[in-house]
Amino acid sequence: MGQQEVYNFLKKHKTKWFTSRDISENINISLGSVTMSLKKLRKSKLILYRVTGKRNLFEYKFKS
Repeated sequence: MGQQEVYNFLKKHKTKWFTSRDISENINISLGSVTMSLKKLRKSKLILYRVTGKRNLFEYKFKS
């Protein structure tokens, strides 16, 4: 469990932005696992991310 589930979830909801907490709650994976998966996906440039304006809070989206 982890990176593939996060990737599939973002791919399924291509048009929406999600926080790591949103993803964690939707796919029932711990927040820590989701955060590590998102970090790896960001490094591989498979997803988009943006700063929300709140300290250390990012939103993520599937890269079309």
